[in-house]
Amino acid sequence: MKRLSSTYRNVLLVILALLTLSLFIYVVIRSGPLAPVQITVTTVQNKQLHPQLFGIGTVEARYSYRIGPVSAGRIKRVAVQVGDTVQAGQIVAEIDPVDLDSRIAGQAAAVQRAEASLQASESQLREAAARDRYAQLQTTRYASLVSDGAVSKESAESKLQDAQITRSARSASQANLRAATQELSRIRSELNSLQEQRSNLVLRSPAAGLVTLRDAEPGTTVVSGQTVIEIIDPATIWLNVRFNQAEVGTLKAGQSARISLRSRPDQPFKGTLTRIEPKADSVTEETLAKVSFDALPTPVPAVGEMVEVVITLPDLPAAPVVPNSAIHRYDNKTGVWLLNGGKLHFAPARFGGKDLDGLVQVVEGVKAGEQVVVYSRQALNQKTRVRVVKQLSGAPK
Repeated sequence: MKRLSSTYRNVLLVILALLTLSLFIYVVIRSGPLAPVQITVTTVQNKQLHPQLFGIGTVEARYSYRIGPVSAGRIKRVAVQVGDTVQAGQIVAEIDPVDLDSRIAGQAAAVQRAEASLQASESQLREAAARDRYAQLQTTRYASLVSDGAVSKESAESKLQDAQITRSARSASQANLRAATQELSRIRSELNSLQEQRSNLVLRSPAAGLVTLRDAEPGTTVVSGQTVIEIIDPATIWLNVRFNQAEVGTLKAGQSARISLRSRPDQPFKGTLTRIEPKADSVTEETLAKVSFDALPTPVPAVGEMVEVVITLPDLPAAPVVPNSAIHRYDNKTGVWLLNGGKLHFAPARFGGKDLDGLVQVVEGVKAGEQVVVYSRQALNQKTRVRVVKQLSGAPK
């Protein structure tokens, strides 16, 4: 009896071990490292694409003016605030002149003295010229009288000497006049220089525009060239946009754009691609372009605000298309994984344009009606066993 009980127990243990082993093998094959890789697939279709190019940019002003002093000084007054509209020539700030006004007044007095000295030199020259002419006439007359014996030769020589003296006096007066003229010119130049310095202390707007920066306050000491006020022309607002260099093959000036401001994401604006910059960014591998608003938004967007831009590219003819997620790199080739009869096959392919929905046109290598792998749990190869599912957890729908 005890022998039968022991035998029965052993049989049960063997059966239980077999069941456990079978369950383990089933689990390993179904969900363990030997299980088929779960994949999702889609059928290639012929479809016409409406490609668009997405880019990120910032709001900029084509014309901006940074206004500051040409020499170091202390700010006396700032006449505008950020957001104010100014006109061309309007005073926006002033630099403290310190003693410059006194120096100008002193130089103006020096000009008056030089002008008076010039007038005196002119009078002296006129007087010397008159004396010289009279002496020359006397010399001529006495020379005739000597010939007639009316006066002595000594008298005639005395008149000749007087003429030479008056001629020298006239030359000296002319030299004094030239010196006075040059001195007046020098003093006037110094006065003009001081007045120019004084006028440079008054900072004026070079054009009509909008104040976007007030970078110094009264009492602040600024250096030459330092920006005190920045003004932009709101009518010249445009966007500096960056696009992926690999996608700009059909980008051309004049194409329409859809603009979304970061501050107004639900209010798109229409724009136009103005130009493509001749110099790209070699670090980020992006192409730079300028996009203009067809109608400037109200209120005007802030300079430096981030924007999203979508450029509408020419439509592509109907051709096989695959999702961008189906494109892989395998064995140094770009292509897609095809599923045929439950087996995988990597098909190298050449691709064309794409749209913002993630569809890519296939130029060569894949035909309509074939099934391509969209997502997989892990990297695939030619010998990978797979199982098709409708949706992978964590994968986009």
